Amino acid sequence: MDSTLLLFLLAALLIALGLVGLLLPVLPGVPLLLAGLVVAAWAESFEQVGWGTLALIGAIGFLGFFIDFAAGAFGAKRFGASRAGIVGAALGALVGLFFGLPGVLLGPFVGAVLGELLVARRKPEAAGRAGVGAALGLAFGAAAKLALAFTMIGVFLLARFLD
Repeated sequence: MDSTLLLFLLAALLIALGLVGLLLPVLPGVPLLLAGLVVAAWAESFEQVGWGTLALIGAIGFLGFFIDFAAGAFGAKRFGASRAGIVGAALGALVGLFFGLPGVLLGPFVGAVLGELLVARRKPEAAGRAGVGAALGLAFGAAAKLALAFTMIGVFLLARFLD
């Protein structure tokens, strides 16, 4: 089998896994997507999609990776969380990664609530608002990450087919 075809098959597999990983937290979606796009460019010896385009795609990917960790904390802050609630939301997002989809969805909420209740000593109503803010931030972050992933693919396709 031709090595170019094998590289394209590997690229397609990585891109597909990356897209699945955007929805399922057990897979690192953005890094897999980026790896697939790099392999696709490599399959054509970087003639159609060069290093400049890949650097732009990588920067967009880094932004998507950063959004994963910051979104819950940002949402908690917007809903009036204290510093402890914001840190709790970020830690909850990190710890939640180890518990699959339920952990990713509930981690920022639980972290923000615990931070508010245990560290900041706020009332349950304020802690609940911070938790809701963290959950909403997570949802908006997931939507932004999905949009950035499709932007990465769009930049790649534009570079590939508008040459």
